[in-house]
Amino acid sequence: MLQTTYTNARANFAGLCDEVTENREIVVIHRRKGSNVALIAADELQSLVESAYLMRSPKNAERILSALERALKGGGETSSLKSLRDEVGLEED
Repeated sequence: MLQTTYTNARANFAGLCDEVTENREIVVIHRRKGSNVALIAADELQSLVESAYLMRSPKNAERILSALERALKGGGETSSLKSLRDEVGLEED
């Protein structure tokens, strides 16, 4: 996580935006007369918001974490993309 001042952020805004989008960095901007703010790529923020939404329900969070644990232990079944498309009735692009 990068940190900078408001003055530096203003002077180097384009470069900071590039750093955030190209390198997936989060930039914390310190302000003298206000709370600090963070600059984050929009798709990163969207992903975090979606994850928070999915984890809001304790039952759903338990299912997700359980599935992740099984996957990390090598459990579960693997499927090809074609078989998954066939299963849900999607045609290939």
